[in-house]
Amino acid sequence: MPLVEPRDGVPSPVTDPAELAEAVRRLRAGAGRGLPLAVDAERASGYRYGQRAYLVQLRRADVGTLLVDPAALPDLRELGAAVAADEWVLHAASQDLPCLAELGMRPTRVFDTELAGRLLGYARVGLGSIVEEVLGLTLEKGHSAADWSTRPLPEPWLRYAALDVEVLVELRDRLAEELDRTGKRAWAEEEFAAIVDAPPPAPRVDPWRRTSGMHRLRRRRQLAVVRALWERRDELARRRDISPGRVLPDRAIVEAALAAPASEAELVTLPGWTGRSLRRQGATWFPSVAAAMTLPDHELPELKARVDGPPPARGWAERDPAAAARLSAARAAVYALAEAHRLPVENVLSPDALRRLSWEPPAEAEDYEAAVAQRLRAHGARPWQVALTAGPVSVALRSTPDEVTPLALTGEQPGPGEAAPGAPPDQD
Repeated sequence: MPLVEPRDGVPSPVTDPAELAEAVRRLRAGAGRGLPLAVDAERASGYRYGQRAYLVQLRRADVGTLLVDPAALPDLRELGAAVAADEWVLHAASQDLPCLAELGMRPTRVFDTELAGRLLGYARVGLGSIVEEVLGLTLEKGHSAADWSTRPLPEPWLRYAALDVEVLVELRDRLAEELDRTGKRAWAEEEFAAIVDAPPPAPRVDPWRRTSGMHRLRRRRQLAVVRALWERRDELARRRDISPGRVLPDRAIVEAALAAPASEAELVTLPGWTGRSLRRQGATWFPSVAAAMTLPDHELPELKARVDGPPPARGWAERDPAAAARLSAARAAVYALAEAHRLPVENVLSPDALRRLSWEPPAEAEDYEAAVAQRLRAHGARPWQVALTAGPVSVALRSTPDEVTPLALTGEQPGPGEAAPGAPPDQD
């Protein structure tokens, strides 16, 4: 059944302090009643610099739906305080909580419907897919990638935004029942608590290395050009509040690094630089290229990024065959647990934790399982994950290479009817 209209109609956005104060009053009046609060936020990814929220949607049974405009009301601490004690129901909470925190809104409890769907083994856990499967309703998702910094917001966009929180609490209730029925509620509670307690993400090291097309570059001087253009682009994008990709495409950066142009005129004739706007901006970009081309060798970036932890697993077989065998056996054990409990492999145990443990396992100990459990906790595994995996993984880590099947070593999946599952493909 298509869900095309909010049950209370499309609310007008809250845009002035008096309206916000009234919304806060209404929310505080119903505080303490244990009613879950549906929460969502819309950003302008791909249009604006950063991941700021440009619309905040709230829905609670006693208040109805509120659409709050952070562009007009950038300080929402009072609103956040009014609902801090509520259980916030979000879909993919880790995507929205950082931009809500920037506005002064932080939860003390969450229920993440996307994560609940993963723990319950749903094949598709996007909001539209899981609402359709669980509630039998179809959500229209046509405005998910819109420029939400647009003002005024068109009425169809506001309707879409209101519908995103319309049935979120009903979805939460159904998923909670299923978590109880399958014995996974305690697992989910641990995961939800970890979301609330998670610190802000650390700044990326060398973020310019994520430029699309970097695999085409083979020399340090080329990387220096990418770094210089990326940093200049980021400076301009931040100043203009525009998505960096709209200031200068990644392809243009990589083509400049490959060609090493000797002049502005040569730069703007390269592939990726042929747009009318870029052709007029040679003077903006060429100094960065020229500066990178004249850097002394000791200031050039290294070809490989500094890695905190073990090297990429694809090279383990040659570098350390014993570690490769341990990783294959451990992956097979985790894959079997995932199959048995209808869980995604990455939710049973993070690939990073498994790699770190396999590369540097605990020393032999009288209680080796306890040693593995301690190491898993140090790598960020939740108690339920430790309880589920420490035993099978400790056995796998102590298995000899002769006990590792060819299937596990190659990372191939078993065919229909095959008895023993192998490890999942390399997730580097």
